[in-house]
Amino acid sequence: MVHLNITLDEELYGQLKAKAPPKKMSAFIAEALRARLGPTRPELDAAYLEAAKERWRKHLAEEWGATETEAWPE
Repeated sequence: MVHLNITLDEELYGQLKAKAPPKKMSAFIAEALRARLGPTRPELDAAYLEAAKERWRKHLAEEWGATETEAWPE
């Protein structure tokens, strides 16, 4: 854990205080940051590996594979 001191304008702080559950402001801010920053590279790698195991994705990739090898009309 890392302790931070941050500065917010009063309007934003008021919104945060109204939305964040009491005693859970740090967790609320961390969740918002995770959503804004997106997944980490290891999380993406793991998700792609899991998705590659799904049969329907392989079938879909095979169907769309023809679009990658066909020439565009001139």
